Amino acid sequence: MTDIITNVNLSAIDLNLLLVLDAVLTEKSVAKAAQRLHVTSPAISNALGRLRGVLGDPIVTRSGRGIVPTPRALELGPAIARALRQIDDALHGDRFDPATARVQLTLAVADAGQLSRLPKLAALVIATLPQARLRVVNVDTMVALGGLAGTEVDVAVGVADPAPQLHRRQIYAEHSVVIARDDHPRLRTRASKRDLAAERHVEVHVAFGKASRIVAGAYAKLGIERDITVVVPTFTAAAAVVARTDLIATIPRSVATALGPALGVRELASPLRPQPLPMHMSWHQRTHVDPAMVLFRELVVRAAVLSSTTPSGSRRRTP
Repeated sequence: MTDIITNVNLSAIDLNLLLVLDAVLTEKSVAKAAQRLHVTSPAISNALGRLRGVLGDPIVTRSGRGIVPTPRALELGPAIARALRQIDDALHGDRFDPATARVQLTLAVADAGQLSRLPKLAALVIATLPQARLRVVNVDTMVALGGLAGTEVDVAVGVADPAPQLHRRQIYAEHSVVIARDDHPRLRTRASKRDLAAERHVEVHVAFGKASRIVAGAYAKLGIERDITVVVPTFTAAAAVVARTDLIATIPRSVATALGPALGVRELASPLRPQPLPMHMSWHQRTHVDPAMVLFRELVVRAAVLSSTTPSGSRRRTP
């Protein structure tokens, strides 16, 4: 449109004047244009007068009971209609089309969720938003990017505390278990309170949330001060260290179930009874009503539910 409107200061043009011109050219009548815009005919005539002054062109001339656009108006008409449609599309998110939307959806989740829920979520995104790109980052990366208040992460899943401008919804719960390698020299299928106090531990520290505090609290209730030898940022790393050492670790059961057979680690029966870890989906107010993000959050919930009802999300019972 700016190529057509030459030698005109765009800041001097009221958007309402362009709406009037589009209506007049479409309806080919001042009266019908007034009805379409829910204003009076004199208001339309006044707007046309202002446009004539801005553009230096009569815009329309009367012919009998109708009006005839000038060549200048006919030249402007398609460009103005196109520009108004683009503005309307940008302002009305309810026209979001999942089948064609080219959006990036960024999820922050610890590796436990990546192992147990991400495969199902990826399948749902591919089926529902075929043109979208799903980006997954670790929760530590999310913190480095400025958290959910930044602009790079849309949804986070974890054990999260309430925070200003954040929405939360619990979508599932994790249960912590103690693991050791299959051929551990002292531990077979069980670990007593004395064993938990005597063995050395791997601790997982995740920046977002309070999972580590919940596990530490469960040990404190037993009167156990753990001998922590290795601290790692992921549950997968903890399981890998346990598989190659005599250390033990306390990790989500979903991780033990997913990695146990491949790594050669097992869940141990123990007196440790940490409370279930409520896993919340969290998002910032800035994305609360965005239609793409609303759908994305629905898919995250569906993936959590579907994963919890499949063998990969089921509990593994120790004999």
